[in-house]
Amino acid sequence: MAIADQHTEQRKALLGEKIVNQKICVVTGTRAEYGLLRRLLFILKNDPQVELQLVVTGSHLSPSHGMTVNEIESDGFVPIAKLSIDLSDDSKLATVKAMANVTSQIAETLSNLKPDVVVLLGDRYEILATAQAALILDIPVAHIHGGEITSGAFDDSIRHAITKMSSLHFVAAKEYAKRVVQLGEQPSSVFNVGSLGVENALASELMNKSDLSKTLNIALKNPILLVTYHPTTRSTMSVTEEIDHVLSALENFSYCTIVFTGVNADPGNTEVSSQIAKFVQRDPKLRSMHASLGQSRYLSLLNLCDAVVGNSSSGIIEAPAFGKPTVNIGNRQDGRLRANSIIDVGVAKQEIQTAIETALSPNWRERCANTVSSYKSSNTAQRIADTLKNADLNLHKTFFDIS
Repeated sequence: MAIADQHTEQRKALLGEKIVNQKICVVTGTRAEYGLLRRLLFILKNDPQVELQLVVTGSHLSPSHGMTVNEIESDGFVPIAKLSIDLSDDSKLATVKAMANVTSQIAETLSNLKPDVVVLLGDRYEILATAQAALILDIPVAHIHGGEITSGAFDDSIRHAITKMSSLHFVAAKEYAKRVVQLGEQPSSVFNVGSLGVENALASELMNKSDLSKTLNIALKNPILLVTYHPTTRSTMSVTEEIDHVLSALENFSYCTIVFTGVNADPGNTEVSSQIAKFVQRDPKLRSMHASLGQSRYLSLLNLCDAVVGNSSSGIIEAPAFGKPTVNIGNRQDGRLRANSIIDVGVAKQEIQTAIETALSPNWRERCANTVSSYKSSNTAQRIADTLKNADLNLHKTFFDIS
């Protein structure tokens, strides 16, 4: 139950009559983010009372990251704007410059579109840029997945900053709702709706192993490891050292099929992608790398794999919902709620190797079959859509002090 449920009178004041033809702008910058938003986007697109304004930016428009705008358009969505940013340089300085670029572009776009509300998910720097522009342009922001902690990445600070610029908050768990209120947000503006990712995972039509093998162009022989590893943007270890430890550990699983998903457009991503590509080339019959699997193939592989390895939020949120073990490497996801199927290890070859061996063992797999997800979901996308349509958004927020 959301904290807002404890404040019925406040919520009644927040929710008003339905607005006909409400302009709802959704901004997406990565494949993972779009995968989470996809179900909500279909609901908004098919609602006659909503004018959906979909803005696409970031790695969606980058060939080296899979040009995933094509996946968005193949789903039947027509972006109202495509905002390209230069991702060829993955240094931290270049990332700051990219933020400045997208801030300028999104400000111009929002000024022209004049939406009633901007919907943002997560903690990417493109999303921070959008929140900043909306704040100054007096456009209300609805934020999804606030209140979470990922202390190993600078995304953690970005997420909390977006919370302070938002008028509505859709969180994935009770603990996260409390944290958003702790940041000074009114309890009546916080809605614990569960996880879009879990809802998508459990509701999606999944591919069988034969069909998935054909689309991946690799024979999926068990054991199957699904690996996603992104640069850790807050680490004392270099990106090169990190990925070297990960791949050195994986070398000991030559009997496994290993499928890598693409790397986020974070500082250091070029080095990570390059090292993974070399690793795959050494045994292309059992290893493959994909800039983007797309929602259907990714979830199907998550369902069929024997273990998830890496430092992606998907290993923490979606994998337990499928009863799959996760080897979570490093501190990138430190602070998120954990299921008992997750094995946390440091960035060290032997630790990672031992954890994967444990994850593939019969005892651990039996444990995972009975795991309970920390991110429950019940009609999440529809609840978000209904609230967006009915909310009387207040730009003039007051700080909520906890007594």
